[in-house]
Amino acid sequence: MSEQLEMKRTVLVVEDDDSLQDVLSYNLNRKGYRVLQAMDGDAALEMAREEKPDLIVLDVMLPGLDGLEVCRIVRREMATPILILTARDQELDKVGGLELGADDYMTKPFSIRELLARVGALIRRREMDVGPPEEEKSISVGDLILNLEARTAHLFGKSVDLRPKEYDLLAFLAGNPGRAYTRNELLDQVWGTEYFGDPRTVDVHVRWLREKIEREPGAPRHIITIRGTGYRFEEF
Repeated sequence: MSEQLEMKRTVLVVEDDDSLQDVLSYNLNRKGYRVLQAMDGDAALEMAREEKPDLIVLDVMLPGLDGLEVCRIVRREMATPILILTARDQELDKVGGLELGADDYMTKPFSIRELLARVGALIRRREMDVGPPEEEKSISVGDLILNLEARTAHLFGKSVDLRPKEYDLLAFLAGNPGRAYTRNELLDQVWGTEYFGDPRTVDVHVRWLREKIEREPGAPRHIITIRGTGYRFEEF
């Protein structure tokens, strides 16, 4: 479980405009995604087949194979979510892309913040549809056991009663032991990129979790505060 969660989600950006390619890649990288870049349709198909990205951001107007043809071929071969971009505010591009299997579309110019929110939503939707692989149905970290299907938690053999977001936060942290996350990264991973609330929400949930899983909540040994950064989970 931890190996899978430690892997960054991969986004393939297919855009032949250098400046827009740079802006998209920069912002997706900042959100924690691994970004692949392609400048034309043929390169996009080759990269999609080799890398199996978690999502494709696909411009319609491309040299060589256009975006709609790339969309058609990709959808025939794999279930990767596709977010198409079009510079023309025309119904034909939008409807054509959706009919060929695209999951969403945006018309240029668009808000980067909205694009990031849609990318996150599409990836999460895909993961919910597919469900975790068989070996990822539970997390076992020392004496802490989380059953992800039943959404139960046991520590030292005793059941731990957790609120929904407490559970999600603990599952994410326990699945990624030893790695420090900022509050904003935890918000994105647990609450979703569409959530624009106060990052202190994370602090509140961490305090609640410590009261339930730490022997001494005031001197935590497992959910560790990283000064100036956020939190890190240490194994039991």
